[in-house]
Amino acid sequence: MKITLELFASLMPLLPPGSSMHAAQLEVDENFTLNNLIDQMKILPEQAHLVLVNGIYKGGVERDEPCLRTGDKVSIWPPVAGG
Repeated sequence: MKITLELFASLMPLLPPGSSMHAAQLEVDENFTLNNLIDQMKILPEQAHLVLVNGIYKGGVERDEPCLRTGDKVSIWPPVAGG
């Protein structure tokens, strides 16, 4: 199934070549989990600080459960600091 993956800030270089801005279209298996996606993209677990699926936060054990559907948008941010 096809999903859109958005990576932000320091994670953007991990997108596949040919990605547009901060997003890429990916083909994933039906039973793919968010942690499978994080692993596949070579994102360290501690760098996947904020994970949203269609704008809804997913954390903890939710990332181990298959929850993705065709057309979903997954957005991942690393920890950020500012002042």
